[in-house]
Amino acid sequence: MTREEPHVETQQFTLDDLKRILIEGAGAEESVDLDGDILDEDFEHLGYESLALLETGGRIEREYGIVLDDDVLSESNTPRAMIDAVNAQLGGGSQAAA
Repeated sequence: MTREEPHVETQQFTLDDLKRILIEGAGAEESVDLDGDILDEDFEHLGYESLALLETGGRIEREYGIVLDDDVLSESNTPRAMIDAVNAQLGGGSQAAA
């Protein structure tokens, strides 16, 4: 039996992926519309504190089979920055606009 890889090498990490993982790990505040234009909103304004982002980073690492540097999690203050950092680890470039 062979073990499956977490995701195909050409996998792109998108805003929809990030929203799904954020909601699974930390939920969503009722006052925040995650379906709005959130790419450049600070995570803090979206209701996600550092602990929620650490949980999100751990989920991304497990699901996508990558390792995110601690600096990535502390310096990625917006969804766009987080998406770009994950795609850089995946080798897929930026997909923040997707």
